[in-house]
Amino acid sequence: MTVLRSGVATDVGRARDSNEDRAAAGDTLFAVADGMGGHVGGEVAARIAVDTLQSAYDQNPTIAGLREAFVAANSAIWEKSLEVEQLRGMGTTLTAAGLTVGSDGRDVMCLANVGDSRAYLMSGGQVRQITADHSLAEERVRHGEMTEAEAEVHPHRHILTRALGVGPDVDVDLWELHVHTGDRLLLCSDGLTNEVSVAQISQVLETVKDPRKAARALVDRANAHGGSDNITVVVVDVLVGEEGAPEPSAVSRVSVPGPVNVVRRASGAEGAPPVTGTHPGGDPITAVVRAVPGGRDPDAPAAEAFVSSPAAVQTLPPREYRPRPELAPLPRETRRERRRRLGIPRRITLRVILFFVLVLAVPAGAVAVVHWYAMDNWYVAVDHDHLAVYQGRKGGFLGFQPKLLDLTGVTTAQVLPRRLPALRATVNEPSLRAGEQYIANLHQEFLAQQNSAALNGGL
Repeated sequence: MTVLRSGVATDVGRARDSNEDRAAAGDTLFAVADGMGGHVGGEVAARIAVDTLQSAYDQNPTIAGLREAFVAANSAIWEKSLEVEQLRGMGTTLTAAGLTVGSDGRDVMCLANVGDSRAYLMSGGQVRQITADHSLAEERVRHGEMTEAEAEVHPHRHILTRALGVGPDVDVDLWELHVHTGDRLLLCSDGLTNEVSVAQISQVLETVKDPRKAARALVDRANAHGGSDNITVVVVDVLVGEEGAPEPSAVSRVSVPGPVNVVRRASGAEGAPPVTGTHPGGDPITAVVRAVPGGRDPDAPAAEAFVSSPAAVQTLPPREYRPRPELAPLPRETRRERRRRLGIPRRITLRVILFFVLVLAVPAGAVAVVHWYAMDNWYVAVDHDHLAVYQGRKGGFLGFQPKLLDLTGVTTAQVLPRRLPALRATVNEPSLRAGEQYIANLHQEFLAQQNSAALNGGL
């Protein structure tokens, strides 16, 4: 019997006005979706994906059922985009994990992915990425046409080659995980991985034991490093799983029998337009098909197998746009009568507008000043025997609570005992970097004393 515990955290980030991510964390199903296609379209696509996934997987909680749930979610988004013109081009990434029973009768975690939201597994002291990003840059890395370092800064790194809802069919990657007691699974949108390195992610997963606090700590780190996108994190802990295996848990790709979902356009075919949308990072997403038997289309991307799109996309005939004729202005007397009938004492003048702006600006300015004062402070404190750097006032100020910026790997056992009272009372610093340097100095001081004691003992 496998027992799981999870924690979820999401944040709009520091550069967005709305959150187009969506997450699910139930008893046996966990998911992260990262919508695209503009403010409205992205939110709608992500919501449809997660809602459809949960409903479909509940009816068939198997590996094949997870794949069918992804296909159902893709169809639901695609059909909705055809019904509502304002939602044309919307889509979403989706990464999900479900607890089910494998072919050998043992509990397994089935994992599915479309897009560039990732899944990591911490097992046997190692943290490894399970999913493969369906992005133009990552596909070229896998084909040996680009290094990982080049992919991280490539201008096309946000262009997806696969997403839910951009066509009537979709190809889904599947894995089967035989998890052990103590394993930890991470699902996240690219708002985390674009800001936080794998090493820093590993540090949080290894040191923050509570999954809810771990999820929040990862979101806070992404915001501390810029927060250029929405950030969503789901952390799943295996409280009870398979026993007696010190090595990392087994992970294997799964191929579920079913119809081929990738539709390619024949060589020389024309007229099937690309399906386009917008990635949350602001870059355009284009899924274009050029599969050329026996050769490569000179206009296609370097690796012809990594970009796919439906060939039979129904295109609606263009509609002639006819602007609505402007209504003739009402006579001046009629306008006055209408104002009297509605009880409007006078016209809304510039002076009235400025008055209301001033009325709204005063409380907004007060809130901004309070927020500045509450957050214009950094301090070093102890969090679960680890030294951490926080931003804000200890205990909070007028509703603004301090944020954890860096939970370091330095423990209270790695600093001199005489420093602990000050740390537990918090040590204020002028910046995040100063706080991290203070912790590093404490650790170096401890190491220096240890070395000195060792030398004196040798003498």
